[in-house]
Amino acid sequence: MAHEFRCGVGYDLHRLEEGRKLILGGVEIPFEKGLAGHSDADILMHALTDALLGAASLGDIGEIFPPTDPQWKDVASEVFLRHARELLAGYGYRIVNVDAVVILERPKLLPHRDKIRANLAKILDIEVGRIGLKAKTSERVGPAGRGEAAEAHAVALIARDAPPQLM
Repeated sequence: MAHEFRCGVGYDLHRLEEGRKLILGGVEIPFEKGLAGHSDADILMHALTDALLGAASLGDIGEIFPPTDPQWKDVASEVFLRHARELLAGYGYRIVNVDAVVILERPKLLPHRDKIRANLAKILDIEVGRIGLKAKTSERVGPAGRGEAAEAHAVALIARDAPPQLM
């Protein structure tokens, strides 16, 4: 049986502000600022959610979980990522792998990378070896470079069994 492969891209950016927790990939990272948003503002999970939804042509995170809806206020972004995984499974897709880049000047993510990858693997129900995660600075350029915001880019590859094509 042939396989159908599909790829999706996700992106998110949120302002950094005092008085908020910094949550990335569902892991709280000690820092004096956190990401501002309607939910917990986890840019990594938001970008991954959009990448998965996009790969299956199922819309985007804002359509399914509108930030104007009070039920999503301060919710953990794990809810969004799990829902995307469940939607894909309902259409017969499995996640092959995901890869992401988080862009922020501080704090350094390397000490937290393994914990973040393990948490994402659990949520996505895939092996940790199928999750790529990098952290970059923007060399003090733009909002992330000035410490005003953080951003994440993600890609996802999904697959499902496809019936053979008739000639």
